[in-house]
Amino acid sequence: MRSVLLGPLFFAALVALAPAAAADTLRLADGSAMVVDEAWEDAQGVWYKRGGVTHRIERSRVRKIEKDAPQPEAAKASEVVTPVVAGVQSPAETQAILIHLVGGAAMEVDEADESAEGVWYKRGNISFFIERARIDRIERESLKAETAEASSPAATRRRREPRWSTGSSRLDVLIRQNAARHGVDPYLVFCVMEHESHFNTRAVSPVGARGLMQLMPGTAARFGVRNSHDPAQNISGGTRYLKELLKRFDGRVDLVLAGYNAGEGNVMKYGRRVPPFRETRNYVRRVGARYQRGE
Repeated sequence: MRSVLLGPLFFAALVALAPAAAADTLRLADGSAMVVDEAWEDAQGVWYKRGGVTHRIERSRVRKIEKDAPQPEAAKASEVVTPVVAGVQSPAETQAILIHLVGGAAMEVDEADESAEGVWYKRGNISFFIERARIDRIERESLKAETAEASSPAATRRRREPRWSTGSSRLDVLIRQNAARHGVDPYLVFCVMEHESHFNTRAVSPVGARGLMQLMPGTAARFGVRNSHDPAQNISGGTRYLKELLKRFDGRVDLVLAGYNAGEGNVMKYGRRVPPFRETRNYVRRVGARYQRGE
């Protein structure tokens, strides 16, 4: 038994004594300092990465960027690996984060980092910013997989199933009903709707797209939508359009989103690829990241 315990404990001691990884330090205008994983600046301001999430801060708030500063002792202590004793593993622990928006909408994200200005949140590999005025509250819930059954692939998929709400039980029901009827993931409908209109039934874009899923007049007519500001008609038309795009592009979500934003004709024109339009590429990147489940 002694030999079983010695290995892990000795390894933990080595980790604790190992030199800390290099990091950057932001010296702020108010005299405070912040140690980050990496920092750089461009025309938009100063960007820094911490805990796998990228953030931006106004250039006027940063006095100096110090490169490759050693991490403080507190950071070293937090990096010590807890040893595994006699082959007994600690239960895996993850955190479910639910952002509730003003008006009742809610969405689950992978990570969230709050500041006075708002919240940077992460889905997949991409970070997004929400202004503080749009946020009602953030709920964080620890999840532990304590048994083999709970940590099975099927249980993991169930645990990663994103929670969401538009803030209206009627809209939530309409999304689920239409998604089930047409064989579309309801969360994809939700992600498109959140980006297109922020769940505003009266939304009208500068180019004439209308309603919750921002249907253009031609698209609305194509799917029998007479009143694009009627939630039931709009969600039905938008979901049917997503279904058609999924079928046309063999389930490729990036091409589906590109087709929804720029029209399927443009996707075909550029060889069944995302068209080289900045707006479309940003749309695919942002909505795709919201939709990504990390499975």
